Amino acid sequence: MAEAEKDVSVEESTDESEEEESEEEPKLRYERLSNGVTEILQKDAASCMTVHEKFLALGTHYGKVYLLDVQGNITQKFDIVSIRKYEKRLGLGTKMGSPVKINQISLDESGEHMGVCSEDGKVQVFGLYSGEEFHETFDCPIKIIAVHPQFLRSHCKQFVTGGKKLVLFERSWMSRWKSSVLHEGEGNIRNVKWRGNLIAWANNMGVKILDVISKQRITNVPRDDISLRPDMYPCSLCWKDNVTLIIGWGSSVKICSVKERHASEIRDLPNRYVEIVSQFDMEFYISGLAPLCDQLVVLSYVKETSDKMEREYCARPRLDIIQPLPETCEEISSDALTVRGFQENECRDYHLEHSEGESLFYIVSPRDVVVAKERDQDDHIDWLLEKKKYEVISGTLDIGLAYISHLVEKGEHDMAARKCQKVLGKNAALWEYEVYKFKEIGQLKAISPYLPRGDPVLKPLIYEMILHEFLESDYEGFATLIREWPGDLYNNSVIVQAVRDHLKKDPQNTTLLRTLAELYTYDKSYSQALQIYLTLRHKDVFQLIHKHNLFSAIQDKIVLLMDFDSEKAVDMLLDNEDKISIKRVVEELENRPELQHVLFKRDHHKGQRFHEKQISLYAEYDRPNLLPFLRDSTHCPLEKGATEGQMGGSQRPLLALPTAGQAVVCPPARAPAVGGLPVTPGLPPPSPAFITGLLNNIGTHVDPILLIHRIKEGMEIPNLRDSLVKILQDYNLQILLREGCKKILVADSLSLLKKMHHTQMKGVLVDEENICESCLSPVLPPDVAKPFSVVVFHCRHMFHKECLPVPSMNSSGQFCNICSAKNRGPGSAILEMKK
Repeated sequence: MAEAEKDVSVEESTDESEEEESEEEPKLRYERLSNGVTEILQKDAASCMTVHEKFLALGTHYGKVYLLDVQGNITQKFDIVSIRKYEKRLGLGTKMGSPVKINQISLDESGEHMGVCSEDGKVQVFGLYSGEEFHETFDCPIKIIAVHPQFLRSHCKQFVTGGKKLVLFERSWMSRWKSSVLHEGEGNIRNVKWRGNLIAWANNMGVKILDVISKQRITNVPRDDISLRPDMYPCSLCWKDNVTLIIGWGSSVKICSVKERHASEIRDLPNRYVEIVSQFDMEFYISGLAPLCDQLVVLSYVKETSDKMEREYCARPRLDIIQPLPETCEEISSDALTVRGFQENECRDYHLEHSEGESLFYIVSPRDVVVAKERDQDDHIDWLLEKKKYEVISGTLDIGLAYISHLVEKGEHDMAARKCQKVLGKNAALWEYEVYKFKEIGQLKAISPYLPRGDPVLKPLIYEMILHEFLESDYEGFATLIREWPGDLYNNSVIVQAVRDHLKKDPQNTTLLRTLAELYTYDKSYSQALQIYLTLRHKDVFQLIHKHNLFSAIQDKIVLLMDFDSEKAVDMLLDNEDKISIKRVVEELENRPELQHVLFKRDHHKGQRFHEKQISLYAEYDRPNLLPFLRDSTHCPLEKGATEGQMGGSQRPLLALPTAGQAVVCPPARAPAVGGLPVTPGLPPPSPAFITGLLNNIGTHVDPILLIHRIKEGMEIPNLRDSLVKILQDYNLQILLREGCKKILVADSLSLLKKMHHTQMKGVLVDEENICESCLSPVLPPDVAKPFSVVVFHCRHMFHKECLPVPSMNSSGQFCNICSAKNRGPGSAILEMKK
């Protein structure tokens, strides 16, 4: 039943006044037969079903017969039209392809021969692995068919059909079929069960039993409640063994025993007679019966009365286990089943079929097939754990250990490992013993997710043994364990050496390299971890440098950092000038103008004493950025720019500072200067009007003081006063803009601070599903009335207060073990629950 759906709703019939502790364990577990059955019943409806130990046979209202495996998968399909293809040649029967209800399917004990009858009077008996045996069309609906249990044998080629009369068909030695009427005149035959040499059938008046060998009818059991319509409330028959027949009709149950007469009593009477050994009434109408050892499984159709509507309605069917007594019965269990479409079903729509070998019970309805099975030891343990009856298991630890061994023997290693958490608890010795048992069967990986990581903590050798197992076969799984397990569970140096050995065989394996870097981090070998992160270009490299103050270790790795992520690297370097100087940065970036360019873009004033040198680098390696650099930098000499601008054989003048109507031209090297300003041969010296234009358009891009200082002493500048006033106004405007930006920034920061504070003040849901990350047991105690204390961190990890280590004297507060153990930033305690 591995593929069956497990969503069947079951309501146990218990007294609501009883306390929860008195709840009894159910006797059966239920699963919905799915896969192919789901597909069939979406378009069709089940009319009958027969169960064999090898397969299931399902008949439908649209004339289809399906053979299914025990998971509900379709293995073979028969169409009632295609089965009777001979009728097309003879021109007989109904119109080809018209739907016709399958009334009954019968199988022999071998499962090799099948009998099928339908509402249009067709009967078919054929071999599943051989040719057809029999086909016939009758003038009335055939409600029932039963083939001889030993039909495979040549002398047992017999079957009976039931319509208006009960007819026995036998194959003669000439391979011809002959028929004989066994009974008629008491209404339609609606149920037939064949066991050994006895045939039991039910008609409108009662139940009869026939001895096939002697052709004698040996009993007649009359129907009790004649007020019920036999077509709406049909009789249910079931053979418990070769001599015990169980009859259910209406709400009455009778258990009949077939016995041999004494030779002196026979005379003209049959050799056998029937004794009713038990008779009692049920609460509801019976839809099906099946034996379960010395008990009885009863499927009941339930009608209830609505208090509001004051009318009857169809309720959920019930499956009861009862213990028959001579004149009454004792209820063992009772379950109400939510089968699909139960609101529209009648009593005749339900069937109960069973498989004797496995004690499987199939509840068949038009839109659903539900399988009930006796609960085994696995189900018993699961129920105890579900109901948190830990004292039952822990009180007898041997049961739990035996259960784990049982699961291992069945090959359910993951389930066995999961049960270790509940059964072994905090017993470190038992944990280690079970781990070695899993090692013997090569299933260390199965138990690894469930190993305790604190209270108790096992020997380091246990964790190292599992890590070595993963390292040999699953690098990704090994990396996951290293990330999840705290570094103090195992000997770090042993694992580091093992990883190094594997890297000798596969030196470029990124998973191993990344894991080795994490191991180095746990071992505080940060420089080695940093080297691996830089090689892998890992995103955590900058976090590692900041967190562990590794600036001294990156003095010679600045180029690597810039190549990896230049923007992050520049931000980090400029934010930590006190730990690594700009001079050192520029020296490392020598002959790398593109990297220096990123540094200059971040801050035009950083490294100002190196701007002159940077002009040479731009001129040689990155000429497109030379002019923007000259325009934006206020720390480089224009003469140097003019000189470098002619490098490489270029005779083009270099435009440096655009003005209102002209440009300052940087001439070739060694050009004369007038009044401290550069000139170009063939062009007149800068005029006072030119100087005025510069002052009016310089804005805030260049420090005006530098330009004013370089004006020749005594030169008369037109409108100098207005130009200076404009410069001051531009400066005041810049100051106002900065103040406005500052106010906006402060307001936004305050708003975000309030939002963060409001978010962190919100409550955190803690319920019975949350577990302590240290001991892996529920974070809330079973009895919440008792005092308890729970710590919840912002990272949403939760711990029992007693499971957290005591903070050291040097610690500034309590941190989350999970987050801080991996050096990925500690979580902050946000809530401590006490009661």
